[in-house]
Amino acid sequence: MESPPALSAAPGFTHPAIEVNPRARFEILFAVLLGMFLSALDQTIVGPVLPRIVTDLQGADYYTWVVTAYLLTSTVTIPVYGKLSDLYGRRPLLMFGIVLFLIGSALSGLSQTMWQLILFRGIQGLGAGALFPISLAVIGDLFTPAERGKYQGLFGAVFGIAFLVGPFLGGFLTDHISWHWVFYVNLPIGLVALYFIWHLLPTVKRAGSRFNLDVPGVVTLMLAIVPILVALTVAENGDWTDPVVIGGFVMGAVFLVVFVLAERRAEDPVIPLGLFRNATFTVSAIATFFATFGFATAIIFLPLWFQIVQGASSTASGYDLMPFLIGLIASSIASGQIVSRTGHYKWLLVGSMALVAVGLTLFTNLRTETTTLNLWLWMIVTGVGVGPMMAVFTLIVQNAVPFRLLGTATSDLTLFRQIGTSVGLTVAFTVFQNNLTWGLLRDQIIAKGAPAAAVPAVAPAGFNIGQDLTSVGGGSSTQFLTQVPAQFQQIFLNGFHEAFSIALGNSMWIGVGAAIIACVSALFLHELPLRATHAATEAPAPAAVETATEGARVPVRADGLDQA
Repeated sequence: MESPPALSAAPGFTHPAIEVNPRARFEILFAVLLGMFLSALDQTIVGPVLPRIVTDLQGADYYTWVVTAYLLTSTVTIPVYGKLSDLYGRRPLLMFGIVLFLIGSALSGLSQTMWQLILFRGIQGLGAGALFPISLAVIGDLFTPAERGKYQGLFGAVFGIAFLVGPFLGGFLTDHISWHWVFYVNLPIGLVALYFIWHLLPTVKRAGSRFNLDVPGVVTLMLAIVPILVALTVAENGDWTDPVVIGGFVMGAVFLVVFVLAERRAEDPVIPLGLFRNATFTVSAIATFFATFGFATAIIFLPLWFQIVQGASSTASGYDLMPFLIGLIASSIASGQIVSRTGHYKWLLVGSMALVAVGLTLFTNLRTETTTLNLWLWMIVTGVGVGPMMAVFTLIVQNAVPFRLLGTATSDLTLFRQIGTSVGLTVAFTVFQNNLTWGLLRDQIIAKGAPAAAVPAVAPAGFNIGQDLTSVGGGSSTQFLTQVPAQFQQIFLNGFHEAFSIALGNSMWIGVGAAIIACVSALFLHELPLRATHAATEAPAPAAVETATEGARVPVRADGLDQA
C-alpha cells in the first residue's frame, strides 16, 4: 500500500492542520496514544524489576547508569526531534523514533552483560525522545485548539494506565518467564502503532524545507545538558562536593551560555530564543518545571515507604499508588473537557497547582501509624492536582505559538518537564539523606522503648546511614543489626521505620515549595482565546497580542512571537 502523500504549504502561508476523515483521525489518535504508552510503560515496567536484572547481570556497581543512559539520550534528543518534525513532518520522525526505540528494546532484552544493557538502554532513549513530544504535536495537527483539550487529557490517562499495568506485567513476566521479556513486550505494541502511523498519518511539512539542522545549537545543547544530568545522577548519593558534580554543573553552565550565543546567530535555531518572548510559553515552562519538580518527590518516595515501612513488594508498592493514579487520570481527562468547553484555563491551573501543594503538605505528616484512609485521601488530593498539568499546559502553549513552531514549542515544554523531574528527584534524595540522621534514629529507637544506654550517642564505626538503614528497613540481616541484643532488635527496627517516615515527610517540604512557585507562576498566565479553526495563522494578530501582564500589549514579530 502506498504511503500517504506529503502536504506542503504555500510560501508565506501556514498550512492547515491535517485533514483526514473522522475514522482515520481517531485511528491516528489511537496510534499516537500507543506510541506514548510505549514510553510510559517502559519506565513503569522496568523500574520494579531492575534490581533482579542487575543481580542477574552482576552489575550492582553500575545500577544507576541503566537509568541514566536512557535519561540522557531521551532528554537531549527531545528538542531536536521537535524541530525536525516542524521541518519535515511528524510522520517520518515519529516512525524513526518508534523504530529506534524497538531496536533498543530488542537489544536490551538480548543483553548478557551490564555494559550491553547500559548501551542498549541508551539506544532506547534515543528513540524515546521522539515519542512524547511528537505524539502531542500530532494531536495539535489533528485537532483545532478548541477541540484539543478533549483528547490531550487522554495522555495523562495513558501514563496512569501504564503505572497500573507496568508493575504487574513486569513482575509477572520476570517471575514466570524471564526478565528479558520485560523489553520484548514493547515489540508488538510498537509494531501496531507503526502500522497505523505508516498507513494513515500524512506528512505535513514546510514548503521548500531543506536539511538545515542547527548543528552548533544541537552540539552545544547536548554539551550543556549531558554534564548537568550526569552531575545530578552522581549527586543523588548526597555528595554535592564531588568533583564530578561540581565540574558537571560548571561545564553545563558554560556550554549553556555558548548555546545561547549560537542560537542568536543561527539561521533556523533548534530552540528559537524568541519563544521565551512569548509570555504564555515562558510562564508555562516555568510552571511545568516546578510542578514536576514538586510531585516527583511523592512519586519516588511513596513506593519506597510502602516497601521499607510496610514491607510491600516492589510490584505491590506500585499498586499502593492507585488512589494517586485514579485522581490523576480523572482530573487529566476532566480538565481537558473543561478547557475545551469553556475556553478558560488560568484558574484551573492555579487551583490544580495549589492542590498539589496541599497534598504534599499533608504528606509531611507521614508516620508509621498513618492510616490507609489518610494515605488514600492525601494521594487523591495530590493526583487531582497533578492531572490538569499533564494535559492543559501543552494545549495552551500550542495555542499561543505560530503553527509552524508547534512541534518545537511542544518538545521544548517537554524538555522543561523532563529536567524538572530530574532536578526534583536529586534535590529530594539529598534532603531526605540529610534528614535521616543518626540523631533522629536514636531518638525514635529510645521513644519506642529501648534504654538510652543501649543506643550509642554517635553512629557506630563503619555504619552507613544511607545503606545500612535501608537494609535494616527492608528486613535484611546486616552486621549492625546482628550486634543489637536480641530483645531490642524489633524496637530498633520500629525506631528505624519511624525515623524513615519522619525524614521522608520532612523531605516533602521541598515539593511543597516547588508547587507553590508553580502556583504563583500560573497566576501570570493570560488567557488567549482558543482558536476554533484548523487554519492557524502565522501570527496571532497583525497588530498586537496581550501578554501575561493584564492589559499590556506588545508588538508582534513577523514570526508571531511576542517581542520583549
